[in-house]
Amino acid sequence: MKLRLIPHIRPTRGLLQAGGRSFPCAIGRSGLRRQKREGDGATPQGVFELRRVLYRADRLPPPRTGLKIRPIGPCDGWCDAPGHAFYNQQVQLPISASAERLARADPLYDLVVVLGYNDAPVVDGLGSAIFLHVVKANFAPTAGCVALRRKDLLWVLSMCGPGSHLRIG
Repeated sequence: MKLRLIPHIRPTRGLLQAGGRSFPCAIGRSGLRRQKREGDGATPQGVFELRRVLYRADRLPPPRTGLKIRPIGPCDGWCDAPGHAFYNQQVQLPISASAERLARADPLYDLVVVLGYNDAPVVDGLGSAIFLHVVKANFAPTAGCVALRRKDLLWVLSMCGPGSHLRIG
């Protein structure tokens, strides 16, 4: 499945096109950027493979998808510390560096698609934890991810399998 995100009139919004349908989405608070850096709040432009799906098994059943899936455990995190050996990788918490907790209290990471951004190879400082995930209320901007309504994300995932990718910008 080929997914495409096109910018919207608002700099922190977009439309995700998939399977002949379009879905409103939120993007980074700094809009889209070709030269992404850690902490800049921008969503990176480019073409990124959908690597795998992580989900909260305590909040929803396994999503229907052809992508690899794995439940999020209580100690799962994602290292966002440039210079650390596990930068931009999934980790087990606690670790001796900054890492984002995947088992959040809010629903944003109930369903997470790991995008193939800055991972082959990882380049220190180019950005981490770039996901497709559940949107905040009122489509508030993300820290650099792409966010959809949960029902829309579930529909998109049902159409995805190996080789699926997202074109941003």
